[in-house]
Amino acid sequence: MSRVLMLQLLGMLWLFSWMVVTEADSPIYKDPKQPVAVRIKDLMSRMKLEEKIGQMAQLDRLSATPEIMRTYSIGSVLSGGGSTPLPDATAKDWIDMINGFQKGSVSSRLGIPMIYGIDAVHGHNNVYNATIFPHNVGLGATRDPDLVKRIGAATALEARATGIPYVFAPCIAVCRDPRWGRCYESYSEDPKVVREMTEIIPGLQGDIPSNSRRGVPYVIPNRRNKVAACAKHFVGDGGTTKGANENNTVIDRHGLLSIHMPAYVDSVIKGVSTVMVSYSSWNGERMHANRELIMGFLKGTLKFKGFVISDWQGIDKLTSTPHANYTYSVQAGILAGIDMEFIDDLTLLVKKNVIPMDRIDDAVERILLVKFNLGLFENPMADLSFANELGSQGHRDLAREAVRKSLVLLKNGKNETEQLLPLPKKASKILVAGTHADNLGYQCGGWTINWQGFSGNNDTRVVVGEPPYAETAGDSSDLTMKFPGPSIISNVCGGSVKCVVVVISGRPIVLEPYVNAVDALVAAWLPGSEGQGVADVLFGDFGFIGKLPRTWFKSVDQLPMNLGDAHYDPLFPFDFGLKTGASNGSVER
Repeated sequence: MSRVLMLQLLGMLWLFSWMVVTEADSPIYKDPKQPVAVRIKDLMSRMKLEEKIGQMAQLDRLSATPEIMRTYSIGSVLSGGGSTPLPDATAKDWIDMINGFQKGSVSSRLGIPMIYGIDAVHGHNNVYNATIFPHNVGLGATRDPDLVKRIGAATALEARATGIPYVFAPCIAVCRDPRWGRCYESYSEDPKVVREMTEIIPGLQGDIPSNSRRGVPYVIPNRRNKVAACAKHFVGDGGTTKGANENNTVIDRHGLLSIHMPAYVDSVIKGVSTVMVSYSSWNGERMHANRELIMGFLKGTLKFKGFVISDWQGIDKLTSTPHANYTYSVQAGILAGIDMEFIDDLTLLVKKNVIPMDRIDDAVERILLVKFNLGLFENPMADLSFANELGSQGHRDLAREAVRKSLVLLKNGKNETEQLLPLPKKASKILVAGTHADNLGYQCGGWTINWQGFSGNNDTRVVVGEPPYAETAGDSSDLTMKFPGPSIISNVCGGSVKCVVVVISGRPIVLEPYVNAVDALVAAWLPGSEGQGVADVLFGDFGFIGKLPRTWFKSVDQLPMNLGDAHYDPLFPFDFGLKTGASNGSVER
């Protein structure tokens, strides 16, 4: 054999052996051709305890740096209410920030990507120039699950436009008392309506295949226009005594399972990726420590395989004074079944055998499953592919449709023969008055740009009601119309002019003293950025078709009062809504 041929053969053998070694050293978890379960098992076998606990941590973006992400293998970062990279941040600003964190994560020892999450409760609501859809109470008035599914798809696109693959939505609370400051986040007092509106989940994540195993989270693979969804707040948050936020829901097990649980059953069936636990308690036991309902019912009975996440500092609040005994709180929360939070003391608790290793492994496997489902291991970095979807005209048209369908006509004329609506387009004079008539912030409500919302018209591009609010700040014992609403009604509607009152509010408020004084009355809820939809219906381009998603009480002394209660005596009953035809024959589909 010639020397040249020998060298060629040796070279080929060396190349072959190098290829074999390289393939053998390539981790299975990085191979997209392998089944997800195999990839998770391989990755878990390589992880140190500290890396597993890092995956269970979620940091606010203000606390995160690329170096922290790399060093501690942090699993997730979030934007708290109103937390943005810059004032009026563009899609590129968001993507640059998120990719900075992600570069830190993928440069860690195992290169596990982080997942970035954000509240997107009525569109991509923290982001400048995003489309702001009506809040859930308005969507409940539409009784249109297909519309809500399309809104979910639009929200997913706008989130992806800013590089975000995970949204803390939908809220599937069943609000049983409008005194609750989060009642506008609930689709209805009726669990059947809330169940129908879980169609937003396949809108956000994609339609789950018919052969999928129950409880396994699902996001359409290899499609970067979908996001992981989060059903919240598990469970009973809408049933607290007197509607007090983060308080105690007093109800027997049958009531909990028949009123507050059904939408979670549907969400799990539809493949929801994550579930967020409620701050509230059930019969005195904090939900963040309720092992029976989280580990037992959600993960056991419902076979939910996604991950369970704490609400913001929810574990801290397990003690009457938040953070008073954080070690106890971490122990109680993790043993109850919470998989992701910011957890300082967990490593020590595991090493002391207070928390078993299989509980840690269960949590991390669930987190990794969602990340693999999202394709983050193959495509960890965001880009500007969907930047044009942010606030696109198609999404604004969809929001305007939602506004039209959400309007509920409560009164139309002094009697049936003297109907006032629709208004004539060629009327010689129309006076538009009221604090909410030209205030986009009031029309959007809370959870818009900022946690508590804003006032004015600068942030996302007759009429009275409530100012913006969120969570506990919105709890109200009297539910009265805020000043100067009552005086506006008396001044404008007290004369000889015909008067239409449009109420901008996140829930029913006290209206009985004013009903006789007005000619027409419309509940417009919190319509969002596309308030032109209100004019579309007032002037007859489209008819009124909305129906009350919750009972409109006469006085707060009646509360709580829901359909089916023995003392049911409403001003306007659940499902009420007068209808009008469109003057031009247009019909909403």
